[in-house]
Amino acid sequence: MNKSELVDSMASKLDISKAKATEALDAFMESITAALKADDKVTLVGFGTFSVSERSARTGRNPKTGEEIKIAASKAPKFTAGANLKAAVSTK
Repeated sequence: MNKSELVDSMASKLDISKAKATEALDAFMESITAALKADDKVTLVGFGTFSVSERSARTGRNPKTGEEIKIAASKAPKFTAGANLKAAVSTK
């Protein structure tokens, strides 16, 4: 499912226009992004938790040349599924 299909699904389930569903989805994504930028967690009980994961600096290898390269420390978004989501997916 892509964004437009998700918007269509939201609009039909909520009986709202696609424009309003797009606004709601965009606001949801912007809110989560802002929280993660501020190093905060977003927990939706039963659904899951969005958080920021720290990746430490490490040494890697260029697969083409075999040369060692240094990979800088970084942060990455992470999603951990909640119990209700896990249960819904595992029982089809």
